[in-house]
Amino acid sequence: MKSFRLLVLVAAMAASLPQAKAQRISPDQFSTSLGTLTIQPINHATFVMTVAGKIIYVDPVGGAAIFQGLGAPDIILITDIHGDHMDSATIAAVSKSSTIIVAPQAVADKLPGYEKVHLTVMHNGDNTSILGLPVLAIPMYNLPDGPSAAMHTKGRGNGYVLNIGGKHIYISGDTQGIPEMRSLRDIDIAFVCMNLPYTMDVKEAADAVLAFRPKIVYPYHYRGKNGLSDVAQFKALVDADNKGIEVRLRNWYPQADAGK
Repeated sequence: MKSFRLLVLVAAMAASLPQAKAQRISPDQFSTSLGTLTIQPINHATFVMTVAGKIIYVDPVGGAAIFQGLGAPDIILITDIHGDHMDSATIAAVSKSSTIIVAPQAVADKLPGYEKVHLTVMHNGDNTSILGLPVLAIPMYNLPDGPSAAMHTKGRGNGYVLNIGGKHIYISGDTQGIPEMRSLRDIDIAFVCMNLPYTMDVKEAADAVLAFRPKIVYPYHYRGKNGLSDVAQFKALVDADNKGIEVRLRNWYPQADAGK
């Protein structure tokens, strides 16, 4: 516990130093039975959702500065142990005393001195309610016959499906187009990864999306070993087969553009 409190104190001191507000793209808004849901893309796998006064951070990494002005999270969802999804220093920097962390066991084991009262461990298949919001943990993994099978083993990480005011929101985490993704139904908003060699290419991602047919899909987490995946190709593949699926292309790497 002491180690985590010290980390929070150091992170808070660092966050209080003068910093330029991180470049941020415009958020999207959706109507729900709880009111307006705002989705703010941040970077790569990281985004923030706000609804009915609740603030949800998904895979917060990269330091407190990039979350400036968004408010402290009531809920933090973490999908996996890798550094582009779990960053204990950022978690400490952005959290408040009542923040609830939702994570798989592998992540919980790596959080230093976390308060168990504010941690909800979910395993694949678990259902729970966090602050009145239903959350389902689903598998995310690489298929066993692929070259990246050992990077994301089945059962270690979580994808999530949230029910926010009647809107079903799917967060893929690091995965391929697994049967559990392809069998999803009634998804309103999906966040689907596509980056080699870690997850899947755009063709596999498009094929999986066409199988479960979300109303809206955001290609995210598309920076791979050889640069950014071709999300325009992903959109073209989905559009060619099902124009009823809206593909929303957003710049998930504004920091990279700012450095040009």
